[in-house]
Amino acid sequence: MSTHEVVNQVPPLVGHSTAADPALREGVEREGAGWALPEIDDLGRLSGTEAAIEWGRLAERVPPRLHTHDRYGNRVDEVEYVPAYHQLMRTAVEHGLHGAPWADDRPGAHVARAAKFYTWRVDAGHGCPISMTYAVVPALRANPELAARFEPLLTNEVYDLGLRDPETKGGLIAGMSMTEKQGGSDVRANTTTATRQSDGTYVLRGHKWFTSAPMSDLFLTLAQTPAGVTCFLVPRVLPGGAPNAMRFMRLKDKLGNRSNASSEIEYDAAVGWLVGEEGRGVRTIVEMVNMTRLDCVIGSAAGMRAGVTAAAHHARHRSAFGELLIDQPAMRNVLADLQVESEAATTAMLRLAGANDRAVRGDEAEAGLRRIALAVTKYYVCKRAPAMVNEALECLGGNGYIEDFDLARTYREMPLLSIWEGSGSVAALDALRAIAREPHTLELLFAEAERACGADARFDDAVDRLKKELTSADDIELRARRVVEQMALVFQGAQLLRHAPAAVADAFCASRLGRDWGGAFGTLPPGLDLGPILERTATGFPG
Repeated sequence: MSTHEVVNQVPPLVGHSTAADPALREGVEREGAGWALPEIDDLGRLSGTEAAIEWGRLAERVPPRLHTHDRYGNRVDEVEYVPAYHQLMRTAVEHGLHGAPWADDRPGAHVARAAKFYTWRVDAGHGCPISMTYAVVPALRANPELAARFEPLLTNEVYDLGLRDPETKGGLIAGMSMTEKQGGSDVRANTTTATRQSDGTYVLRGHKWFTSAPMSDLFLTLAQTPAGVTCFLVPRVLPGGAPNAMRFMRLKDKLGNRSNASSEIEYDAAVGWLVGEEGRGVRTIVEMVNMTRLDCVIGSAAGMRAGVTAAAHHARHRSAFGELLIDQPAMRNVLADLQVESEAATTAMLRLAGANDRAVRGDEAEAGLRRIALAVTKYYVCKRAPAMVNEALECLGGNGYIEDFDLARTYREMPLLSIWEGSGSVAALDALRAIAREPHTLELLFAEAERACGADARFDDAVDRLKKELTSADDIELRARRVVEQMALVFQGAQLLRHAPAAVADAFCASRLGRDWGGAFGTLPPGLDLGPILERTATGFPG
């Protein structure tokens, strides 16, 4: 029947490379990881294959299942995943997205890892344990003996499935178990207790509200000792092979991130090892938080780029009212606006990845810049991502709202990254506290901005407005989000003016800084050169 003929539908976005993003490639070269581009390209091509896309779809569609007991009634506390999830994990580990950069002395190793994390975006859920494994390593170094035992396994590019004595495995995955139901981000309110034993270990008792990836081999957790909140490493399986006393209560029924199991657990006299000093648990995990916050920015930028890619692909194949969508002025404005937002996030992310790489190698100035710029970028980029991906989804019309087209899954992932490691107000206030405790970090941020001053009057005006906002301490917490948003925009603008094509930087300054912009995407002012911006949406497309 003629009604069964399919016309004017967009071909599947398969066979493309997620590593072809020009902002990504330029940033990787600029931040000292150009040597890794062949590896990034390999992963980018794999990410665009039908097989990898199917792994991500299956891992999401068939979420993990909790088994508290076996068929005989014995307590097992295990989570079952579909094989596709393990294939995703294996790919990530074998490409070094987990702890591998900590064992790599090459300058740019952490930038290369950030680019791979950005590129391998077929499923966000498995990225959670990958990110936690990356972040655990620097915190674990607060206990050199534990680091010597486990760091080689946390950095080894081997995905060794199964619950066994961690020191008998070829590679390890790590998780975190910090927050509790009565405290949330206020981890000092945690009530889990840790009691020292004669052999130097600690016995933990308490209820953790969020423990992601509960089948990991090791967990960093916080518990109260007489000295205060303290950090511990808790193995899933004890030396010798006996299970540790971690009881799974339930898995969370989440909005997104469904391929990753997030659980509530109880420590029922679980054994843990001290990491850092008693009473200084929050200080011990600060470096871990820096790493996971960076991954929140990377994940948000990756989702934004996925949104632009899907929208631009659709617009190049779908006709309406007699012409392709990509040729219609209103759609061109929307796509260019989305690309500017995506490119600002990606360029800022790569600058932060470079600062992180240099900070872990001992560059104190870069560590200071990372401290403040990461806090403000985490707040702003993670806030922008859901709205931006929503607009990209809308470009597909009704198809965007259908699960078969994948963008709905990307959209559901975006709010998590704004919540994880400090939701909006926590992130904004943390940035202001960083300035109060370490005023030199603000000086470093303005020094970064000054490198771009003089290139655009609208940027210069934005820098001046920000300085005025920061001169008054009155109502500073009330103005926290406003101030931090301005800091993030100045940081992004500085990167684009120095490194992006002129058309992209001009559009950013006109809209985000010059305020010639509406309340929705697709409201860029007339007079901008949209052609070069739109060209950057299409790189890597099949054919």
